[in-house]
Amino acid sequence: MQENPLKTMEKLDPALMKLVEESRQLAFGEGALPRKFKLIIAMTLLAANNADEGVKSLARVAMQAGATKEEIIEALRVVQYVGGVNGVFTAYLALQELF
Repeated sequence: MQENPLKTMEKLDPALMKLVEESRQLAFGEGALPRKFKLIIAMTLLAANNADEGVKSLARVAMQAGATKEEIIEALRVVQYVGGVNGVFTAYLALQELF
């Protein structure tokens, strides 16, 4: 697995990376929505924006947080409905090795 590209940014701008980390904790921390669903939502946004490496990464983390393959696949139906087939294609390419 390759190194997180934000590691370089951490060296260049620690203050920015502190803000990014605080935002990540706010976005993915426990609350009304379970963490696994927040990760699935983020994964679908990345799929809709054709970010295959992000899809792969967040799908893996979502599964570690308890998401099932079926939940992830079903969420991609929403991507198709809202954003079209291109996002689904991106997601399925990204998920081939995971599934």
